[in-house]
Amino acid sequence: MSDKLLCEIDSEGVATVTLNRPEIHNAFDDELIRELGETFDRLSQNPDVRVLVLSSNGKSFSAGADLNWMKRMANYSEEDNRRDAAALAAMLHKLDTFPTPTIARVQGAAFGGAVGLVSCCDMAVATERASFCLSEVKIGLLPATISPYVINAIGARHARRYFVTAERFSAERAREIGLVSEVCPEADLNLQVQQLVNAITDNGPRAVAMAKQLAMSMSNRVINEELQGQTSALIAAVRVSPEGQEGLGAFLEKRAPNWMSSGNE
Repeated sequence: MSDKLLCEIDSEGVATVTLNRPEIHNAFDDELIRELGETFDRLSQNPDVRVLVLSSNGKSFSAGADLNWMKRMANYSEEDNRRDAAALAAMLHKLDTFPTPTIARVQGAAFGGAVGLVSCCDMAVATERASFCLSEVKIGLLPATISPYVINAIGARHARRYFVTAERFSAERAREIGLVSEVCPEADLNLQVQQLVNAITDNGPRAVAMAKQLAMSMSNRVINEELQGQTSALIAAVRVSPEGQEGLGAFLEKRAPNWMSSGNE
């Protein structure tokens, strides 16, 4: 891994992945995309990771595509561009389907593909000065690769506006349309993220991972007898699992379950 991307895992199983190109507002290129994908792969296979926080250093979360990368792409063939876009699509999919909860920590501007990164996270906390822009059409391009994730986050109606206007919108507007979960003063950003982290790590690790998958797999499903049978079988299996038994026992015995650290009790 280069110094463009930092990664650390603390004692509570919180993995923090940090974009580290503040001098160019954390713009990303093909190398950073590759490193992000490899990092998400590695962390997804680490059983100690309970939460992933996607962060960045400097004034901006990310300005989107690196200008030098865009200059190189201008001379690519259509096939070269297809491979380049496929690498971005694969990285976004890895973040979107990451097995444990993901939190975007947004302290400044998030433009273009950076909106895709935020959209792929399960939740996002932004400072009051953060701003967002799906800017691709300004230069005759499309937010094609990020579009499925952005639409999942903000809905088709809002996407039909911001995809075509390329308007810059505020953190509060991002919260209104579902892109951002919480908006806070810049001084409170770490505290707000930590509160979400604590809320997650207070819960059963296996149940949290399964609950995330449940929310994703049940979206837009037809509620019929087959689905009722699947959900009934799922909760029955979880109730008799070691974690389920520990959680129920702790609740009935009025004690903290064994997955809670002393700091979270």
